[in-house]
Amino acid sequence: MTKLSVAVVGGGMGGLATAAALRRAGIGVNVYEQATKFTRLGAGIQIGCNAMKVMRGLGLEPMMRASSFYPRSWNNREYDTGEVRFDMIFGESAEQRYGAPYLLGHRGDLHSALASAVPDELIHLDHRLVGIEQLHDRGVKLTFANANSIEADAVVAADGVHSFVKEQLFGKDEPNFTGRIAYRTVFPAALLNGYQIDDCTKWWGPDRHIVIYYVKPDRSEVYFVTSQPEPEFTVESWSAMGDVNELRRAFDGFHPQARNVLAACPSVHKWALIDRNPQQHWGKGNITLLGDACHPMTPYMAQGAAMAIEDAAVLSRCLDGVDRDGVEAAFRRFEATRKPRTSRIQLSSRTNTWLKTRTDPDWVYGYDAWNEPIAAHDAA
Repeated sequence: MTKLSVAVVGGGMGGLATAAALRRAGIGVNVYEQATKFTRLGAGIQIGCNAMKVMRGLGLEPMMRASSFYPRSWNNREYDTGEVRFDMIFGESAEQRYGAPYLLGHRGDLHSALASAVPDELIHLDHRLVGIEQLHDRGVKLTFANANSIEADAVVAADGVHSFVKEQLFGKDEPNFTGRIAYRTVFPAALLNGYQIDDCTKWWGPDRHIVIYYVKPDRSEVYFVTSQPEPEFTVESWSAMGDVNELRRAFDGFHPQARNVLAACPSVHKWALIDRNPQQHWGKGNITLLGDACHPMTPYMAQGAAMAIEDAAVLSRCLDGVDRDGVEAAFRRFEATRKPRTSRIQLSSRTNTWLKTRTDPDWVYGYDAWNEPIAAHDAA
């Protein structure tokens, strides 16, 4: 049987995880990324036990442990008094319960770890997709803005919330602006001048919150992300800059720990929070969407990247041993396997109540993408 060739569109978390997982299954893969280089965007990320199980299978757990912070808990506290609402204990007890650690890291470090699992020659930068065509022999042709074109047996579109492939397959959808915005940044902990903060805390206010945690094992970098109402702001881009003084005023009544972190931060990025309903279909023929391209979600459960990483492992299992003629059925099995879980997390995250009070998180963190049952052919 000729080795299957898969083209992955997008070199973000989902795209690189998919390439690494497909290589693990012995499947030929190339990644096409529109950026001219990878950059370390200043943002933190929570890498849940469920995502870490996938990272372990890709051989990346030691790298992530070395570059990330190992928190005692995710502590949920009242915005002004600091009263504990629910202290979700992580550390060794969660690692024993769920079979993998819960880590807090920098998005750039997670991205670099995933990139290290894919040889450089398989990652093609400066390839912005401008055309996609299903061929009569079940193959797919991709055309790029740099005039290059390629053909592959299958295409996995991990090209994000503004997916070009999704628009070509299903038309343009209108984003649902929530009327809320988020600020976020990473900055050196030295700017706190010795002021002590918790490992990881979400400060819950009446109509806004702020999440603060370390992203390096030596506590040298601090990250925060907020959510608050601002209906008139509709820029869905992490590169937009925000006004630090405006941010500080928005959290003026919060606990001193939150105010000290905001006082120390030198600059922030700002973006509009968008919500989308679960996508009815994820693909057509030998093309499938993956990650944010098919199930973008609000950040309130810290599971967006984790869902894309889980997708990668499950997709590799569905394609294992499949030839070109079996790709479409494998993609349908992938969708049937993953959609119930990703839809549940999308809709749960929308409520912004995760861990606000005592919560049973087993269904999220206990999931093992390498071993969960795959949907039967008739289910797909």
